[in-house]
Amino acid sequence: PLKMASDSPESLMTLCTDYCLRNLEGTLCYLLDNETLRLHPDIFLPSEICDKLVNEYVELVKTDSIFEPHESFFTLFSDPRSTRLARIHLREQIVQDQDLEAIRKQDLVELYLTNCEKLTAKSLQTLVSFSHTLVSLSLFGCSNIFYEEENPGGCEDDCLVNPTRQVLVKDFTFEGFSRLRFLNLGRLIEGVNVETLLQPLASLAALDLSGIQLNDVGFLTQWKDTLVSLVLYNMDLSEEHIQVIAQLRKLRHLDISRDHLSSYYKFKLTRRVLNLFVENLVNLTSLDISGHTMLENCTIPSMEEKMGQTSTEPAKSSIAPFRGLKRPLQFLGLFETSLCRLTHIPAYKVSGDKNEEQVLNAIEAYTEHRPEITSRAINLLFDIARIERCSQLLRALQLVITALKCHKDDKNIQVTGSAALFYLTNSEYRMEQSVKLRRQVIQVVLNGMESYQEVTVQRNCCLTLCNFSIPEELEFQYRRVNELLLNILNQSRQDESIQRIAVHLCNALVCQVDNDHKEAVGKMGFVMTMLKLIQKKLADKTCDQVMEFSWSALWNITDETPDNCEMFLNYSGMKLFLECLKEFPEKQELHRNMLGLLGNVAEVKELRPQLMTSQFISVFSNLLESKADGIEVSYNACGVLSHIMFDGPEAWGICEPHREEVVKRMWAAIQSWDINSRRNINYRSFEPILRLLPQGISPVSQHWATWALYNLVSVYPDKYCPLLIKEGGIPLLKDVIKMTSARQETKEMAR
Repeated sequence: PLKMASDSPESLMTLCTDYCLRNLEGTLCYLLDNETLRLHPDIFLPSEICDKLVNEYVELVKTDSIFEPHESFFTLFSDPRSTRLARIHLREQIVQDQDLEAIRKQDLVELYLTNCEKLTAKSLQTLVSFSHTLVSLSLFGCSNIFYEEENPGGCEDDCLVNPTRQVLVKDFTFEGFSRLRFLNLGRLIEGVNVETLLQPLASLAALDLSGIQLNDVGFLTQWKDTLVSLVLYNMDLSEEHIQVIAQLRKLRHLDISRDHLSSYYKFKLTRRVLNLFVENLVNLTSLDISGHTMLENCTIPSMEEKMGQTSTEPAKSSIAPFRGLKRPLQFLGLFETSLCRLTHIPAYKVSGDKNEEQVLNAIEAYTEHRPEITSRAINLLFDIARIERCSQLLRALQLVITALKCHKDDKNIQVTGSAALFYLTNSEYRMEQSVKLRRQVIQVVLNGMESYQEVTVQRNCCLTLCNFSIPEELEFQYRRVNELLLNILNQSRQDESIQRIAVHLCNALVCQVDNDHKEAVGKMGFVMTMLKLIQKKLADKTCDQVMEFSWSALWNITDETPDNCEMFLNYSGMKLFLECLKEFPEKQELHRNMLGLLGNVAEVKELRPQLMTSQFISVFSNLLESKADGIEVSYNACGVLSHIMFDGPEAWGICEPHREEVVKRMWAAIQSWDINSRRNINYRSFEPILRLLPQGISPVSQHWATWALYNLVSVYPDKYCPLLIKEGGIPLLKDVIKMTSARQETKEMAR
């Protein structure tokens, strides 16, 4: 079989990092005073390991709901003599002022702080301690980092209402950051003077000012000899901006793209502007003009287009100004512009909305910092996966997984991403996916279900889980899946379709799994949840799939699991059984499921006395004559009674009906069944049937057991002959043949 790229095992480094982070106390650390983590004194870790520990920690806190963050985690890296940090990427709410403060003695080279909204101006002061080594810094989306708290003095009443006023810090600059080359200030708060802030930086190579409005960018020319990358996403441009950009002749990457939905925007891109860029920025290898409206025609009339294969040669370019390029661009961003639909585009990689390749390029380019664009790109991918066939399936899946992990709290991405996953994991793509990749899908789906109570996300996630082999593929997250599904089913207001899918999944999860799994799920409240659903449906007088699946799930979860059988009885399961029987006399499928479940209950000796009432015995006896679902209902009713008879005449604690009368009806029922009936039942073990063979107290029970075995091994020999032999059935049958108490027809069948 072909080995897939994504199927190679994780590196040993990754596995060890993951293990240590999940078991800090048992590996690198000990607990001081039962609360503070401390590094063992004999440990020294180089930056290759420490960087990975910190970055993986942030990733785990963000994407793994089971992982517990540690208050004192960052203090483990406070002393550069034992732990060295160089390049770290911190995100969102995970990091606070005191965490950065804890690592201030480290010689950081690269520090990315993305959307860290809890950081305040205290962290600006901490940044100064890295100023002599820092080469790359990102403060993208750190919306409070320029705010400090000011305590207004002596205002007793006001203090209660507003104990701290936030004040903008105006005097911070990058003075002393002598090695800083790469800086991202994306989404910087209004009111900070960018020019003053950056002025001390001698030689910037890359600058990102996404989402910042500056009328005058003339100060950028102070780096015209060093600046190779400039990002002005969503900045309102004007002619002045264009003139300044044209002077930055060393630029290799220029991004002036915008979100065309974000705001009214006067500036229009013209042929002249693009010509200006091509003539002046001779080193350009990457340009992004996504979201722009083209004011005048930048395209070559289709009559003059060179026909033939689509070409990346600038000379053939369908976009006129790009005919002046010396060589094709590495990347050209044309997402949500009319240009991406042209034939000849002089770039190796184009982001756009024309085809799968362009859409995937867009998701790849914009996921990290532009979720608003990414969600629209994923929506396009969703259409491609739904209507056509995805040709780059693995790449598409990886990109959607990354986007869902990266933007766990972004509703649009969770909705579109979870919908796309449903189509990308369905059966026609099955062969191309590795176990590792499919597990990643399951992880993000469960994350989505956990963080979003929103109906669409929940439905998409449940539907996606239906694309997996259950329970096998969900085994590694067994507890968690069940908890999430039960959580959905226990909500007071419920969406019909989600309820149906969730019950179906619950049923599949407890079918064909080990008893310890069933016991664990029973303890989570599974039995109670199913009975509540049945109760609701009964009250509405509806017998739909939810009703049938719920009984089926109870049948599965009670199989050879006495604890769950007992729960069923304790939560008035028998009362519901009788009510359903009365309310829905014609529903065969329902009767089969209910009696299958009662068969499981009857197998438990300690619980049988609870079935020994005139009402229950009469109901079971009457069901012997049922023709519902072939022989299934009659067969199961007879099975329940066979176990009860097996306890002997002294256990028959009722006057009506008489034991002999019921025995007679059982014989009549068994004789009426066709021995070659195909069956709607699945045995994992014959043990409950085999125990009825070596006894003379109830010949009819012995006959039912022998009939059951005979039918199963003759209709399904490949499946059941090995099981019969494995579980020691042969000697037991031989003994039946020799027994004097056994009926002649039972002996014949046993032989």
